[in-house]
Amino acid sequence: MTPPDDFDPEIGAAVALEPGLRRIVAPNPSPMTYRGTNTYLLGNTDIAVIDPGPASDAHLQAILDAVGPDQRISHIIVTHTHLDHSPLARPLANACDAPVLAFGGPSAGRSDTMTQFAATGYAGGGEGVDMDFEPDVILRDSDVISTQDWRLEVLHTPGHIGNHISLGWNDACLTADHVMGWASSLVSPPDGDLTDFMASCAKLQARPWRIFYPGHGAPVTNPADRLQWLIDHRTARETAILQALATGPKSAHALALQIYTETPPALLGAATRNVLAHLIDLMGKNLVTPNGPLSADTVFTRQT
Repeated sequence: MTPPDDFDPEIGAAVALEPGLRRIVAPNPSPMTYRGTNTYLLGNTDIAVIDPGPASDAHLQAILDAVGPDQRISHIIVTHTHLDHSPLARPLANACDAPVLAFGGPSAGRSDTMTQFAATGYAGGGEGVDMDFEPDVILRDSDVISTQDWRLEVLHTPGHIGNHISLGWNDACLTADHVMGWASSLVSPPDGDLTDFMASCAKLQARPWRIFYPGHGAPVTNPADRLQWLIDHRTARETAILQALATGPKSAHALALQIYTETPPALLGAATRNVLAHLIDLMGKNLVTPNGPLSADTVFTRQT
């Protein structure tokens, strides 16, 4: 259900998406970030900058240039602490004297299981974590951020990373990296947690959203269908893992080799981390058992 590859934005340009909302795409394209990180500017007078993006002088200038003479940046909101979303928050705050708001630092919102896993020294791959990030204001689930012309509801949606939030804006939702149209969200332990990811999908499903504005790629105009596809995709992957384990105990790496048969070798590491996320989720469901302490090389046995 991945759409055609026709998202080709002008990098650095502030593009109006609907009244009160603009998007600037950062100059950081990659296999993990697609065309670049989407920075959103919400409001007409007091502007919220949502996900300022990576460390980039050019992107910082593009954001500042998008603020009109009768406007000011009043809030800087970071949806999560990956290196393609949060590093520019502090330079932007210094330039415009606005507070940085987020769910917390790099390990905020992490489950007990993933906290213990992180303590073994295992580090996930992907975009990389902004270990130096510290917000000025801590946000919590159901918090409301508002000015005279806009209102945002904070929705804690861990899964991609523990401190991930989405932002409800009327019947639209800024979903950051939890729901995107161009790819499924990366869930890489110990920062990513598939159990949390599925719960966050169900949380978003509970509302009749009109549109999603993701952290990368074009707006998602069929939110309910996209959420169901993400859930079905993960459920199918779980089934494949359990079927593979029916022939005997295996590690995440061995399972990735067996299941991701068409995956290029360069992406096998990401596939292995994805399988590991599923295995940890299946542990919580008592469907698999690790043969020893949890690690990247742990062999898992299917429960009968």
